Amino acid sequence: MAWLLLVVAGGLEVAWASLLPATEGFRRLWPTLGFAVALVASMVLLSIAVRTLPIGTAYAVWVGIGAVGTALVSILVRGEPTSPANLLALTVLVVGIVAVKLTAVHA
Repeated sequence: MAWLLLVVAGGLEVAWASLLPATEGFRRLWPTLGFAVALVASMVLLSIAVRTLPIGTAYAVWVGIGAVGTALVSILVRGEPTSPANLLALTVLVVGIVAVKLTAVHA
């Protein structure tokens, strides 16, 4: 269950990071509220997950999901330019995240 919460927390990290530009420096109400709700929910779920999972493992996976997910949203939704080398680097990050999960020593 902790892993599921961690993945959802990572997804919420993607949401708040992706909403950040829409806040326009926290001057737009609705994007700012969406950002704040997603940020708090992400942190709460991360804090619940680390009741069971080691913080080093959980944080690495959470940040990895957030980084890769936010990069993909930026590329696919916002049309941010990318390159084959950038896509390869994102792939390496995903492999690293999976490796951290698979090699973690815990329940």
